Amino acid sequence: MNALLDKGWQKFASDPAVLEWLKSAVPVALKARRDLAFVRDWLDCEGTWFVGVDALNADERGAVEGSGPLKGTVLEFLRSYLGGALLPFDKGQVSIVYPGYPRPRMGESDAGFWYRQNRDAAHVDGLKPVGKARRRMVKEPHAFVLGLPMTACNDRTAPLVIWEGSHKIMQRVFRTALKAHPVETWMDVDLTNVYQTARREVFETCPRVKVTAQPGEAYLLHRHALHGVSSWEEGAEAPDEGRMICYFRPEFTGGVKEWLDAP
Repeated sequence: MNALLDKGWQKFASDPAVLEWLKSAVPVALKARRDLAFVRDWLDCEGTWFVGVDALNADERGAVEGSGPLKGTVLEFLRSYLGGALLPFDKGQVSIVYPGYPRPRMGESDAGFWYRQNRDAAHVDGLKPVGKARRRMVKEPHAFVLGLPMTACNDRTAPLVIWEGSHKIMQRVFRTALKAHPVETWMDVDLTNVYQTARREVFETCPRVKVTAQPGEAYLLHRHALHGVSSWEEGAEAPDEGRMICYFRPEFTGGVKEWLDAP
């Protein structure tokens, strides 16, 4: 557990249980990619990114059509990390990137696209833009981010990137900002300014690291870690299906307080 808490992420070796789960999960993911409703809602960045939120339609155990529950070493690690019991899984994101990424998202400003190109659209999951002013608040108190690669690719196919140690900076900033308010209001506290200041500190002080893995392997990100998606580079090697990764982000049952106070 030291790597997750010290660096903000941890990688797990290829696991037969994960490979067995992928036999069922990959066809479901590809079926979702062909679903016109999902394409309408989630094919973005001028066709270079299928965002795929909830596209896997997994149950709370991580099971998909024809599979049993998601199992393996990474799940046993999570049991220990969470104190003995797993949280109900979300439906699962199917994130697929294609050659040419990044292109601007629909409605993205010039500044937003610059940030996508030059800062990998770096963010902390769960801080959602609220209202016309798009002020950032903790609306989805995720416990962790679990990444499960679904296609074999090299490290130039727009891999996830993380700023190692960024979770410690973010935790410090969020705790200071939120604990100045009554706990019952934390979900509605505007964190935009402190979040932006903390990101600048992270960019100046934390190493940017590519997180690459192959099908059967897995990685966990700390819920407060700043992370993003790098560009598709020359020399990228990926199948026609693209760089495809499944992400699970279960939410704490204890809400924002647990999101703030847990290790």
